Amino acid sequence: MTDLFREQSASPSSDCPPCPGEPVAERIAAREAKIGENFIVRRAVPSKARRMVGAWCFLDHAGPAEYAAGKGLNVGPHPHIGLQTFTWMLDGEVLHRDSLGYEQIIRPGQVNLMTAGRGIVHSEESVSDAPGRLHAAQLWIALPEAERHREPGFHHYPDLPVMEQDGVVITLLAGSAMGRTSPAEVFSPLVGMDLRADAPAQTTIPLEPRFEHALLSLRGTVTAAGEVFAPGTLLYLGTGRTHLAVELSEASQALVIGGQPFGEDILLWWNFVARSAEEIHQATEDWNAGRRFGSVDGTPLPRIPAPDTGGMTFKQPARRT
Repeated sequence: MTDLFREQSASPSSDCPPCPGEPVAERIAAREAKIGENFIVRRAVPSKARRMVGAWCFLDHAGPAEYAAGKGLNVGPHPHIGLQTFTWMLDGEVLHRDSLGYEQIIRPGQVNLMTAGRGIVHSEESVSDAPGRLHAAQLWIALPEAERHREPGFHHYPDLPVMEQDGVVITLLAGSAMGRTSPAEVFSPLVGMDLRADAPAQTTIPLEPRFEHALLSLRGTVTAAGEVFAPGTLLYLGTGRTHLAVELSEASQALVIGGQPFGEDILLWWNFVARSAEEIHQATEDWNAGRRFGSVDGTPLPRIPAPDTGGMTFKQPARRT
């Protein structure tokens, strides 16, 4: 999905406190935006408190929202570089199209994973003009230096590992956990899990202590690490945890993300993940001039122009020591 918040300055990954190297419980309020008549998007990552969680560099919680006829999702063709887009669908249906020629409807319980690499274009739209409902988590994964100029690609994952314990349904979205491995192709050590309970439940999930982790409520109330929170709050957990006890209220759902602290500094602006302001300026110029990225066939939606970088603020990443 395109960056609907359209930031006025770039987000350098070094512009936040370092990974604490120990377990913590930091509450981070997501920023909220209203798109259209009643479509709410909550941005949990990046924030001033935490720019990344492992290689995860972006997390938007979209919805849940009911929309009227003709008022569904309509995100026209837009470009990406240097990242993977990771869409976890909770409710509703969205049609993905991209410049590689892929057309794919994503439905609840499925993941669309698009690798931008050196550059890709895609669009996202509701499958019909009928009234509907939409609820999703949209994440980005920063590609490491060795992979960020790779050829673009797209994968759809309709079947993911699902486990059940203590009344909690656990879907492994990415990485490995609990003796299972997700088929999602990623290029950094990371993990993603969805926890869902239809009735009040408590369970304990294993964690990789080398990873930093965070927990986001998608529905209902969640209790973890002594904190109680609902949608709109990200709980950052630091590193060093071997397990996490989680309590879910009735009809609740939570997203767990984690990964090895990312050892490279990145610069995130609009839909681009880069290493320098020059890269972002060039990608913006190329997209607005119709160069480099290709086009999306079949969509009736107009291209989304990149904001002019002339008025944008670029703070170069500070060199880590």
